[in-house]
Amino acid sequence: MDDKPVLISQRGKVARVTLNRPGARNALDLPMCHALREAFERLDGDAAVRVVLLDAAGPVFCAGADLKERQGKDEAWIRRRRLAAFAAYEAIERCGKPVVALAQGPVVGSGGEIAMACDFIVAASVVTFRFPEPQWGTVGATQRLQRVIGKRRAKELLFTGRAMPVEEAFGLGLVARVVAPEALQSTGEAIAADIAKAPPLAMSLTKQAVDLGEEVALANGIRIELAHIERCLAAGEWRQGIEAFAAKVGGPAEQA
Repeated sequence: MDDKPVLISQRGKVARVTLNRPGARNALDLPMCHALREAFERLDGDAAVRVVLLDAAGPVFCAGADLKERQGKDEAWIRRRRLAAFAAYEAIERCGKPVVALAQGPVVGSGGEIAMACDFIVAASVVTFRFPEPQWGTVGATQRLQRVIGKRRAKELLFTGRAMPVEEAFGLGLVARVVAPEALQSTGEAIAADIAKAPPLAMSLTKQAVDLGEEVALANGIRIELAHIERCLAAGEWRQGIEAFAAKVGGPAEQA
């Protein structure tokens, strides 16, 4: 099992997907692309899973694309390889369960795409981000990055290829939370436990409403939210939430 490019484990309602090429600094190659896509498609359809943590083995989260595998390949192979990477990122992004990235070391190129495809990133204080695709003679990270940090900030990082410290990434909204390296796993597990407590339909619809709302005007976004509220009402999960709230405060819930 340990020689697989991606490992999957589960504890209760929390699944964990681990990039598992530490000897190659978790560089993204074709087998890892396929394994990531298959992992998230499988977890998306698993009703027992409520939340997914995505982390990496070793001191580096992901050193980017594995350029060694491109030696001796032609343009058609490179194109297929890039499409496989896009399919992997999309599978992470389209997963109906909340997906939290835990970054413990350098995040480079494709590693940034993997992390940004997650719902948010919790990063150790030693993490840096770098997007050097133009310096490698290719194009990448031009779409997700600008949507997260803005067009001009994205251009500066892509054009220069500089390493961005985690504090700057936090200030730009690329990282949701910064923790000490030794606290990364425990923080991720605590976050996952909190998410897993929520009614699954409400959590899934909340994720969907945020993602769809980003693409439309506010008025249409409100319509999306109202439609999702109706689905929650029909499913009855809201009653569980009220009961849980009342039990927590030790009395009847206040009317909203």
